[in-house]
Amino acid sequence: MNEDLVRRIAGHPQYQELKARRTRFGWMLTLLMLVVYYGFVLLVAFNKPFLAQRLGTGVTTLGIPIGLGVIVFTIAITAYYVRRANAEFDALTEAIAKGTLQ
Repeated sequence: MNEDLVRRIAGHPQYQELKARRTRFGWMLTLLMLVVYYGFVLLVAFNKPFLAQRLGTGVTTLGIPIGLGVIVFTIAITAYYVRRANAEFDALTEAIAKGTLQ
């Protein structure tokens, strides 16, 4: 890649904004995922009786829906990231490309 183009892109104010927004958003989702995942792991490690409570008269325990919730949460935040990336980050990237390539 042309070094002049790289310098222009790196110095572009919209690129700096995109980089800051994307980084902040990524860390926020990472933190949320770590809290949910490790919260579940700690629950399994330190409060097995809570997770072993039966739901109704069947054999399903409380741990099953909570574990599924962790999986659904992961899918949901991935979908949220993709949606926001497609709507916001791609638009900023396109604006940067148009502004620096001219």
